[in-house]
Formats: sequence, structure tokens, C-alpha cells
Amino acid sequence: MATIFSTAIVTGGGRGIGRAICHRLAADGARVVAVARSRDELDETKRLVERHGGTCLTVRADVSQVDEMNAAVDETVRQFGAVDILVNNAGTAPRADVDAFGIDTFDAMIGVNVSAPFYAVRAVWPIMKQRRQGIIINISSVAAVDPFPGFAVYGATKAYIEGLTRGLAKEGRPLGIRVYGVGPGAVDTVMLRGPFPDFPDDQCLQPDDIAEVVHLMTQPVCRHAVGQTIYVTRS
Repeated sequence: MATIFSTAIVTGGGRGIGRAICHRLAADGARVVAVARSRDELDETKRLVERHGGTCLTVRADVSQVDEMNAAVDETVRQFGAVDILVNNAGTAPRADVDAFGIDTFDAMIGVNVSAPFYAVRAVWPIMKQRRQGIIINISSVAAVDPFPGFAVYGATKAYIEGLTRGLAKEGRPLGIRVYGVGPGAVDTVMLRGPFPDFPDDQCLQPDDIAEVVHLMTQPVCRHAVGQTIYVTRS
């Protein structure tokens, strides 16, 4: 069954979970807009999507900068006329004990994990509100409720995402805007292997596992589950 919506913005779409989400939504007929900072990674996402017959626009942007996020949304509307799905996937996960957690590192994490999703939602909300339809999916983490040592700050940013998800779901319900969260456990990506290079393979999810759940959130069967964060783990 093809998705009922047609244009999807995926932040952090250059690699890992974001790339898998772009591929899955495009396979269901959506025109995907991959947003990330690395041109090389975006080009690879575009090649993957188009190799399988999908449509992919790439936008190089730092989503922690409000002007760049606004420009990405504007370019999407210019190319495709609307935004039907937003997946706030971009994230960063440095690991350190709190007394060794640098202020610059903290500020950068807040920019990507906290500010960027707000900027993206704020940019697409009027478009979805006017059309009385839209889906927003925020990628959280199991760390929001059960962080590893050294992930206190990361887990706190994801707890914020889950609070934002619940609040937006209530605000969006009368407007036809559906908002969900997806909270992965360990996923075999660069972001996991940086702080946990020896994490056991048999305890890891693959990016496609998360992409399937994100895709499910776009389907009518989930229309009454708004505001919830679905956790996906192997243990």
C-alpha cells in the first residue's frame, strides 16, 4: 500500500538510520528530501534511493541553524509544493562523565538534539496546519528512560524529544497533524560505534529495523496512537 502522503523531509538523511528511512519511504512512493551536512553522504543517499526507482532531493544544511533549516523547508516546498512528513532524525551522541563533558560539546549537542527538531517543526507546522494534514516523527532513544553511564546528557536531550512529542501531538490533533516518537535501542551505525566500538553485534538493530517502524507510523493504522514513543530494542 502506498503512503497516503507524498513528500517527506528526513534530517540526518545522509547516513545510518536517516538513509534507511529515506530509502524506505521512497520505496513506498514518497518523494524524500534528505537533509544533512555532508555532501558526499547525501549524494550516496540519493544514489541509493534513485537506484531503486525513488525520488530524492538533497539539501546540504546544518539543522542546528534556524536559517538553514528554514531554507531546507522552503526548498522542499519550492520543488514539491508541500511537506507531508517530517522525520526529525539528526542527532549527536558524545559519551563522557558529567565532570568531563565539555561546554562546547554540550552546546553542540543541544543545537542538534534539542534546537534542530524545534526549528524543523516550527518551519513545517504552518504548512501542515493550512493543509489540515501532516505527520511528524521524532527519533528519540531508549537512553531517554535508561541511559548508559556517560549518556546522562544525551539521555536528557532525548527525554526532551519525548516531552515535545507528547505536547505537539495534543496541539496537532485538532489540526490533522499526527506526531509520534520512535526510540531505538542500540543500532549498528557510526553514532553507536564511536562511543561503543565493541558493542556486541547480536544486541544491535540495523537501520532498516528503525526505518520499518517509522514507515508504520505514516500509515492509517497508527492514526489513533499519536503522542506515543515506540521503543525498538533487541533485548
